[in-house]
Amino acid sequence: MVKEINVYSNEYNLAKEVASEVASWIENSVKSEGICTIALSGGRTPVKLFEILKNKYANSIPWDSVHIFWVDERCVAPTDAESNYGNANKHLLKFIYIPKKNIHRIKGESLPGKEADRYSFEISNHTMSHNKMPVFDLIILGLGEDGHTASIFPNQMELIDSYKICNVSIHPQTNQKRITLSGRIINNARKIIFMVSGSHKANIVATILENKEEIENLPAYYISPPNGNIQWHLDSEAASLLS
Repeated sequence: MVKEINVYSNEYNLAKEVASEVASWIENSVKSEGICTIALSGGRTPVKLFEILKNKYANSIPWDSVHIFWVDERCVAPTDAESNYGNANKHLLKFIYIPKKNIHRIKGESLPGKEADRYSFEISNHTMSHNKMPVFDLIILGLGEDGHTASIFPNQMELIDSYKICNVSIHPQTNQKRITLSGRIINNARKIIFMVSGSHKANIVATILENKEEIENLPAYYISPPNGNIQWHLDSEAASLLS
């Protein structure tokens, strides 16, 4: 595994550099494999990434060869303000030329257990395989203040090593059901990018990246692709407690 840590002066520069990294990775993947499979995350920081991809790379990225998936999704309709797919569509997808068949959304409005199984099958049908597991070319992750990533929360650590492609998880505070990739599938990716911004994330960033004692029950700590590389992209506020 190759790990990089990159720090930027502000959230915009963070998103700008990640957009450049994403564009380059897609181009190289399409040149070598003919397609590029990406799994996106929700949250506020990726919205800035989507806006830059829309404004700067709408015509230069070979979107017709990109297949877009999601790391996780809330069990809500695609029109709901909390929908990860809905936010990506609002800020990026409807502005670029990408075939509808290349957009693989999690159907949050469906029964969670059945949708987790259906989406697992869809992932298997549209990705390469390694170690008998799907391989994403690129996964973009966020980080919660409690150390969760995707929708794998500290009280559901079993989802890190789940042999299922997708699982149903439950938000520990709201009890909202979500569908998430397992940690095992995330770690099978060729490349993983963490995007983290804001001073409210500084403590958890320092805890994970400096291997402090509290890491045992922090899901994001266990994201460590053995056959790929991982990049942490932080703004200066999120990186402020690194030593």
